[in-house]
Amino acid sequence: MAVVKRAKQPFRFHTRLHLSELTGLRASTPEELLELIKKVSGSSIYHHTHHFLQQHQYLSPEPPNDFAYWVSAALGEDALGEKLASIDTIQFASIRSLRNKIVETIEAYLEEHPSARRRFAAPGEEFHFIKSVSFVFPTPDAAYDLTEFARILERIGIDSIYFHLFEARLRLGRATNDFSLWIESSLGEKELAERISKLDPYTCTLESLRAKIIQMIRNRPGGQVECRG
Repeated sequence: MAVVKRAKQPFRFHTRLHLSELTGLRASTPEELLELIKKVSGSSIYHHTHHFLQQHQYLSPEPPNDFAYWVSAALGEDALGEKLASIDTIQFASIRSLRNKIVETIEAYLEEHPSARRRFAAPGEEFHFIKSVSFVFPTPDAAYDLTEFARILERIGIDSIYFHLFEARLRLGRATNDFSLWIESSLGEKELAERISKLDPYTCTLESLRAKIIQMIRNRPGGQVECRG
């Protein structure tokens, strides 16, 4: 039987409570949208690129971001909407870099299509900026090895998985997700950590991500982790 590696520092699971808050800022034209994207808080950019995942975590993405939807539906600029929707969110390690890509995409489009600057949303169709407010709480759950980690992961709430895979990485500017960081730094399981970090969390539901991570742990060499269901 393989020896189970125990970490000096356990993985402590956290969860989060999410609230959405109106900022009072709104845009009626592509240029107004662009200028507000440049200056709103990072929590607003995060909301408009991630709230679909938070609200519909059991459905299958790929989620459109709100900017892409609005320029297509309210302004009729389908080509710009497609360009914004094609931004691969997982490539960005911070909200700042994601914001910059969105800004660059809109600026390039308006430069190429100056007539788009004259587009106006109908009354009631303006883009209203919302920001995401999160409150993070520790749970009673802690794992010292991968067996414990997988068993907790089976039953931990979806909000905890969301926090450790999405929010901690992008909003807190961490190099990778919390799971991979702990598995490599505390257990020395570099290969497993890299495999988990390569999962695309934007093309899977959170439940399928849970199942995939548990399966990866079970299937690693010597890694027979009991798994219910």
